[in-house]
Amino acid sequence: MNKTASNKQDGLLLQDQLCFALYSTSRAITRQYSRLLADLGLTYPQYLAMLVLWENDGITIQTMARQLELEGATTTPLVQRLEKLGFVSRERSREDERRVLIFLTASGRQLYQQALGIPAAIGCAIGVDEQNARALIKACNRIRDFTHKDEQSPAAEP
Repeated sequence: MNKTASNKQDGLLLQDQLCFALYSTSRAITRQYSRLLADLGLTYPQYLAMLVLWENDGITIQTMARQLELEGATTTPLVQRLEKLGFVSRERSREDERRVLIFLTASGRQLYQQALGIPAAIGCAIGVDEQNARALIKACNRIRDFTHKDEQSPAAEP
């Protein structure tokens, strides 16, 4: 039996792997977002950070990192770049000077208006209408939540 025939029987073909379908689709969608976000002067990670702030202004870097599922050390440079662009400002908390809060500037709030068309534009760019987008989001969230559940449960004893 040749190697290709064995792969087909074993189910180890690349195109049959859920992980690769999710990975390659994520990369393709990110490329489309990058094209759309160029007009706003944002990268895709910066856009995600701005989404968090448009929803909850005045949060800590740790809160943003948690919402974006990033490490704090990754989030800090992201926020610093947004600050250089003039979209956010950082301030020490009055209650606890160890904590740094992130606030939208007037430019950051104005950018929200420019970004309102991004969800519909990405739907057009990838051929997914709003109803299908909601179903895909629900399915992806279910997968993510299920895998997070595994990460939070104590390891089984050998």
